Order: sequence, then C-alpha cells, then structure tokens
Amino acid sequence: MEPVPQFLLDDSAVNEPGRAAAPDDGALLDAYSAAVVGAVDAVAPSVAHLQVEFNRRGGSGSGFAFTPDGLLLTNSHVVHGAKRIRATFADGTSRDATLVGEDPDTDIAVIRLGGTAVPAATLGSSRAVRVGQLAIAIGNPYGFQHTVTTGVVSALGRSLRAQSGRLIDDVLQTDAALNPGNSGGPLVDSRGAVIGVNTAIIPGAQGICFATAIDTVKAVVVQLLRDGRVRRGYLGIAGATVPLARRLARHFELDNARAVRVESVEASGPAARAGAEAGDLIVRFGDAAVNGIDDLHRLLTGARIGERVALTVLRGAQKRELAAVPTER
Repeated sequence: MEPVPQFLLDDSAVNEPGRAAAPDDGALLDAYSAAVVGAVDAVAPSVAHLQVEFNRRGGSGSGFAFTPDGLLLTNSHVVHGAKRIRATFADGTSRDATLVGEDPDTDIAVIRLGGTAVPAATLGSSRAVRVGQLAIAIGNPYGFQHTVTTGVVSALGRSLRAQSGRLIDDVLQTDAALNPGNSGGPLVDSRGAVIGVNTAIIPGAQGICFATAIDTVKAVVVQLLRDGRVRRGYLGIAGATVPLARRLARHFELDNARAVRVESVEASGPAARAGAEAGDLIVRFGDAAVNGIDDLHRLLTGARIGERVALTVLRGAQKRELAAVPTER
C-alpha cells in the first residue's frame, strides 16, 4: 500500500500563521439566506397567481405587477384567448384583470387590474447579468401559490422557440427550478430586481429553465402599451450573442465587445437575399453597433420595415457590408 501523504492527515497547514483562514461556512450560508430572503420580501407582494378561463377549459400561471396602478407582466401563452383572468396575490386579495396586449414572438403579455394600487416590482437590467450570479424565481408551480426556488444564471444569449413557432432570442438560462404554473413569474437577482420573465422548461430535463431577458421585455412593453401589439422588422435569421475577439475588434477598428453570430438563415428571407450566411458575425446595423441580440431587436423597429440598411458582418478574415431590407413579420 502507498503511504498516505501527511498533508492529507494534518490540517495544521491550513491554519498556519500568515495563511488566510477559510471562510466560515455558516457565515456564507447566512449571507446567502439573507440575500434570498431580502429579495423575496421585496418582490413577493407584487407576484400574483393567475387563474385563466378559456372557452372550454381553464388554466393557470403567474404574473407580477410592474407599475403601482395595476399593470402586470405575464406570458402570452398563459393568457392568450382568455375569457376571464383572475389575479390572486400573497395577501389573499383577488381581482379580475383584462388583456392590454401580447406578443407571442417573445411570449410576453401585459394585463391590467381593476381596483386600487398594488405593490410593484423593480425592473432591473439584463445587460448587467453575469453567468453564475444568483437567480431567484417566484411563481405558482402546480398551483402551489407563491413558491420560491433559487439557482444561478447558467447561460446568456440563448435562443428558444416560442409557442408561435418563432425563436425568442437573448433568453436567460437558469437552474432555478421551474414547473408548470411558474410561467409569467419574475426571475430576480440578489437585490430583488427583475432580470427576466420565466417562460419555459425543457420537459424531462433537470436544471434547464428559461426566462425572457428583462431588457427585451421592456422594449416589448413600450409597444404593447402604445399600440397593443408589436410591429417589428424582420431579417430572417436565428442568432446568438457571443463575445467578439479583441484582435478582431482592433483589426477592424470596432468598438464592439460582443456581436451576433448567425446560427441559421431563413431561405428567401431578407438576410438571405442580402447574402448573409450561417457563421457570420453581425457587428453593425446601419450606423449602430450591434453588441448582442437585444441591440438588434431594438434596432429592428417598425420604422425599419422596407428601409434599405447596411448590415456589417465579419466572415472569416473579412468585413463585409450587406444591403438588407427588413420586412414585417
């Protein structure tokens, strides 16, 4: 038998003078618990269980108030086609709600409550989110109202197919447990700021759950409140936010830290007609830098429909300008 190394038997080296002591596990757990409790205390009063009635069936989901005068965010698939929506909060109060507008392409809907003011959640920014940071989900899985689960942000810039059949881009992936009924609830950070709207799980998978990034949600909400729908330009690509190598940014004199990698191009779509190919890195749209899917979404407004625009891409060692004409989806 091989002798056991002494350092495995003697922990005195860990505590020798001049060496930093290991963090106290209890203190770390207390700090973690305090962060979760504080975030939940801040957000939970704004979260509602939604009971939805359709023509021949019922359904349920989650939602949360984001303005004190009773505007709630939820998923489009939770309330699409609803005949009646009833929102119940943690304090037991219950009110009817009406649909203001929905966007199936991002699975986001806005509903309005009747009655008096409600506590409103604070919307954060998904631009500041980092992989590995704490993520807290609040919702109503399987009808168990106001359930809290925790995890971390597992990945950024994912693409997810909505029930409309189209891709939702710039989706946050988390391992905070979500189940049917969590849809439409908030995903929040350690300060209680909403960083995403929980939207989907992969059936049978463990620890793979998704939320629409809150920066995307904000852009959608503005249009839903103004027009009741989202009118957006369309390029016909599936893309993902990726870091841009510094050598490429320096070589092509770009300010970008990130870009949009084209994953696939829809046949006969605007991008295909412009000559875009899978693997291209989109770095500019017109005169604006593209640092990710959120940027591209904000730039592809209704005003861009039918307008000829330069789409700057990196392809291998070359920079190319493609002439694209976005259409309306």
